[in-house]
Amino acid sequence: MFDIDKVQAAPSKDLLTPDNAVMLFVDHQPQMFFGTGSGDRAAIINSTVGLAKAAKAFDVPAVLTTVAAESFSGPLLPQLAEVFPKNEIIDRTTMNAWEDEALVAAVKATGRKKIVLSGLWTEVCLVLPALSALEQGYEVYVVTDASGGVSPAAHEHALQRMIAAGAVPVTWVQVLLELQRDWARQETYGDVMEIVKAHAGAYGLGVVYAQSVIGAHAAG
Repeated sequence: MFDIDKVQAAPSKDLLTPDNAVMLFVDHQPQMFFGTGSGDRAAIINSTVGLAKAAKAFDVPAVLTTVAAESFSGPLLPQLAEVFPKNEIIDRTTMNAWEDEALVAAVKATGRKKIVLSGLWTEVCLVLPALSALEQGYEVYVVTDASGGVSPAAHEHALQRMIAAGAVPVTWVQVLLELQRDWARQETYGDVMEIVKAHAGAYGLGVVYAQSVIGAHAAG
């Protein structure tokens, strides 16, 4: 029941924060990208790297996993591995990452309940762990533009299935800005602006323009 006396300037507990989230990157590998047909592959890579840099900027734990890296799918996306040079990459045989004991242990070790999930393919490597984690009480946020399926229909139907089960669809910029949430937070402001300029397209160009104009006026 709505109680106006309890209304206050405070964030929702549903929001992602640097203290309640863990990012799970699933199977961003060459062979998986070869089969991705739901969107532009370069755009998915750009979104994935932007998301990874967001995790690093806010010190959000990141769990990286691959499937059959040495026998079929190839190594983790180099641009992603470069963001987390010290992170262990958990290689699996299971299509469902949530059936791999090492991966589940890594997620549990973070102590976080909100899983920010991205990967390839949406209809297999995201649906399966998403449904499994949701059933066990986790909250799952699927980063739609840092993920891809073998076709637009496969990607969309997989998202619908996850949403029906309780997952929340988000985009990588949404995650970045939700983690920042207040431009007065100067400790991460600079990093956020650099990520935006490098990966957020027209938004990033707008930041470049604004900084150049403001800088020129300040110098004058």
